[in-house]
Amino acid sequence: MLQAVDLGDHSIQRYVRVVGPDEIAELRELAAPLRGLRLMHVGSTPYGGGVSELLRSVVPLERDLGLAADWRVISGDEPFFKVTKTIHNGLQGEQRGLTPEQMEVYRDRSMSNAQLLGTEFDVIIVHDPHPLAMRHFLGTSGARWIWRCHIDTSEPHLPVWQFLEPYLADYDAAVFTLPQFVPPGFPVKRVEIIPPAIDPLSPKNMPLPQSLRHRILSWIGIDVGQPLVTQVSRFDPWKDPLGVISAYRLARQHMPELQLALVGSMALDDPEGWDIYRQIMAAAESDPLIHVFTNMTGVGNIEVNTFQRQSRVVIQKSIREGFGLVVSEALWKGTPVVAGRAGGIPMQMPEGTEEYLVDSIEDTAERVLHLLTHQNEAKRVGAAGREHVHRHCLLPRLLADELRLVASLV
Repeated sequence: MLQAVDLGDHSIQRYVRVVGPDEIAELRELAAPLRGLRLMHVGSTPYGGGVSELLRSVVPLERDLGLAADWRVISGDEPFFKVTKTIHNGLQGEQRGLTPEQMEVYRDRSMSNAQLLGTEFDVIIVHDPHPLAMRHFLGTSGARWIWRCHIDTSEPHLPVWQFLEPYLADYDAAVFTLPQFVPPGFPVKRVEIIPPAIDPLSPKNMPLPQSLRHRILSWIGIDVGQPLVTQVSRFDPWKDPLGVISAYRLARQHMPELQLALVGSMALDDPEGWDIYRQIMAAAESDPLIHVFTNMTGVGNIEVNTFQRQSRVVIQKSIREGFGLVVSEALWKGTPVVAGRAGGIPMQMPEGTEEYLVDSIEDTAERVLHLLTHQNEAKRVGAAGREHVHRHCLLPRLLADELRLVASLV
């Protein structure tokens, strides 16, 4: 079998105090006909990035609702994950194709992972392109198969897309974040649009007292007495961390005491992350007010929670973005966000805050500085953002959407 991910027990009843009893009652009603259904999520890494964070919350709640849900990750070595990173970037529009050798690496590993999957499931949800081809190599299957695409595939590099497209032919349904992400001529007839959501009760989003926040940040070298801005994301060129540094330096010309934290999440399926990390460290080397942290250096969910609550502004300067959970995470905490006008980010920003969607380094610096120097406006944006996330971007809504899809297939 593929590697299973250890998970804790979560109760859906705990979410009543966040979303109210009616929404939880609806979830129980949706799940009732699915009790005992064998549901498998297949991903590429147990940590690092939004997909693994979602599954760590979703799967235990599916179990609590009566489904026999599981989460397993594929196996792969560095050559395989280099290929999947090329595929990931190609689907987001990078003009770099696959060599015949890379195609063979992807096919071989997909075939071996398919042999490890087993057949004792009713529904299998495959997340992103890394495990996509497994369905093809498994052959006859009594299960229903769903491909869940978490990235922006609106303008894929054609040779990469043409390589992947045949492997989708046997899927029963596909899920995208936005309608415009569905590539032209998509081969799966059943397509659903289901945006991701955040877990308000996870360690990354639960309330933290200010005294604890100060202790955590002081411990890792942040001056809690001076203003702080933060970007939390994978170290990925699509998140433009070097552009964040450039925008920060423009803003700091007007606020010399300003600090910047770049908090990155390294993952098993992203070998490119270490190259970007080295570029960031080189760019930040001469500036003691730029702080770089990763999950490999002791900065985990509680620390990220602290950064998002304690920062005066959170930045998410993405160039391409599937959704960008960190935008909703920060807004849920009442922290204003300046973010790239990319992918699923605009749908997370509340009405009346469109001016904080940016397209350049200069715009980013100007908008960040505006929020830093206009505290009432920063509070307004943060409060409106929290209310918007409460209505549209919390986990029970995502669970309800997915349960409806699964029920319709079985």
